[in-house]
Amino acid sequence: MTTSDNTKAEIIDHYKRQLIHYYVILMAIILSVFALIFTFIIPDKIMSWYLYGGFLFMIYTYIIIRKNYSVEVLIHTYMIVASFYNFYIMLAFWNNSVASFVWLIPILLGAYVFLARKYVFIYFIFILFNIILGYLVSKNFDLNFPKHSPEDVKMTDTVLVISNVAVIALLLYFKDKIRRVEIYSEIEEKLETKLKTAIPHLEKDSFSKDLFEKIEHIMKEKHLYKDVSFNISRLSTEMGVNSSYISRSIRYKGFPHFNNYLNLYRVNCVKKLLQENDLERVTLMYIYTEAGFSNQSTFNRVFKQIEGYTPSEYISRMQQ
Repeated sequence: MTTSDNTKAEIIDHYKRQLIHYYVILMAIILSVFALIFTFIIPDKIMSWYLYGGFLFMIYTYIIIRKNYSVEVLIHTYMIVASFYNFYIMLAFWNNSVASFVWLIPILLGAYVFLARKYVFIYFIFILFNIILGYLVSKNFDLNFPKHSPEDVKMTDTVLVISNVAVIALLLYFKDKIRRVEIYSEIEEKLETKLKTAIPHLEKDSFSKDLFEKIEHIMKEKHLYKDVSFNISRLSTEMGVNSSYISRSIRYKGFPHFNNYLNLYRVNCVKKLLQENDLERVTLMYIYTEAGFSNQSTFNRVFKQIEGYTPSEYISRMQQ
C-alpha cells in the first residue's frame, strides 16, 4: 500500500468514526424523546423502560468499546443488535402502523456507507428476514400489546419519520465527504503517475533535499506530531506543498513512508518525556498522548516496531 493509500485510509477511517460518534449522539436524542413520549404523553410503562434501557445500553457500550475495535466490527455489531432491538417495537405497532419498519432503512444505507457492496445485499436479506419473522410472530401469537389511538400513532409516526430523515441526512452527508476523499485520492494517484513519467529522477534531485529540510524545520519548530489527528494532508496544507512532493522527499531521505517518519518523531518525544518526568508522578498515558499517540495499543506497537522492544522493557532498562 502506498503513502497516498495509507493517507486515504486514515482519513476515511477518521470520517467513519466521526460519523459513528454523531450517529450515537443523534440516536441517544431520538431514543430519549420517544422514551419521554411513552412516559408522559402516551403512557406505556413497558415501552418507555425498553427505550430507556436501549438508550443506556447504547451509550455505555459505545463509551467502552469505541477505541478498542475497528469500524467494521462496530458497524456489524450495531446493525445486528439494532435490528433485533427494533423487533419488539415493530411487533408493538404491527397492527397500528408500518412506520416502525422505517427504522430498518438506515441499516441498508449504513451498509452502503461503511461496508463493501456485498454487505448491502446481505443486510437486505437480513432485514427481509426480520420483517417476515415479525409477520409470522404477529399472526401466530397473541402478544397483547397496549392499544394506541389513531392520534397516538400519528404523533409517533411523525416523530419517527423526522428522526429517520435526520439519520439518513447524517449518513448521506458523511458518505459525500468520504467520496470526496476517494475522488481526491484518485486525482493524486494520477498526478503521481504523471510526475513519475515526467520527472523520473525527482527523488534524487536537490528539490527533495531542500523540501525535506523545510519539513524538518516545521516539525521541530511547531511540534505538529503532537496532534493526534496530524497526517500528511495536514502537513501539505501547513506548507502549501502537494502531498506527493512531501512523500517523495521523505522517501528520498530513506523513510519508507510518512507514517514511519511521523512515528519516529513521536517515539523520540516519548523517550525525551520519560527522561524528563518521574513515572511515579505522571502516568504513561499522559506521556504517550502528549507525544501524539491516540491509544496505548498503537503506542506499544509503534514503539516496539521502531525501538525493538516494548515501552515497559525500555523503562526498565532506563531505570537500571
